[in-house]
Amino acid sequence: MPDYPHHVVQRGHNRQVVFAHSRDYERYLGTLAEFKDAYGVKVYAYCLMTNHVHLLVAPESAAALGGLMKRLAGRQTRYHNVLRGRSGTLWESRYKSSPVDSDAYLLACARYIDLNPVRARMVATPEEYQWSSCRYRLGLASCEWLDEDPCLAGLGSTENERRARYQIFLSAAVPAGEWEVIGEAVQRGQLTGGKSFVDKVEEIFGRRIEHRPRGRPAKSA
Repeated sequence: MPDYPHHVVQRGHNRQVVFAHSRDYERYLGTLAEFKDAYGVKVYAYCLMTNHVHLLVAPESAAALGGLMKRLAGRQTRYHNVLRGRSGTLWESRYKSSPVDSDAYLLACARYIDLNPVRARMVATPEEYQWSSCRYRLGLASCEWLDEDPCLAGLGSTENERRARYQIFLSAAVPAGEWEVIGEAVQRGQLTGGKSFVDKVEEIFGRRIEHRPRGRPAKSA
């Protein structure tokens, strides 16, 4: 969906470790910074965990996201294989993505991504984690290529006000069910949003969008 934010997750093959050393993280982020504009993709948030990545991005065209993710996966795989003297795949067969309702879930998705290392008990606070965008979003460090999402921009009239309010939002209790809505939507490739968002997307594409339940469909008699 062009011009809509997407929550993207890509995991290592068989949940294998993708990022073992600082240079592995730096290589991936270097590729992201180098090619995001070439493919026409805005990057609002990211978090690189040891065996998977989370991205919150907005592609400008239908092919932009796929092109960027192919570049990221291919370059990281070649780098990984050469460095470790191996061959074969590094990632799962395909990344997973979910278009996000900007009005209701964009900030929530950013929080979901920023809090990943806290949920994994790797750090006590999200800004401590080196390999996410959180410290940049809070103004604790600078990143020239990271884009400011429209919801973050709407938190205040000044940069300091926006950062302070996002810090409060990060520290607040997450509403019941929010983690499940965001996590399940991206895992199943469905929309992150409510009925009004689904209706809007159905109108854009002229087709019905169905939220599938968990698991395999029941067998008929």
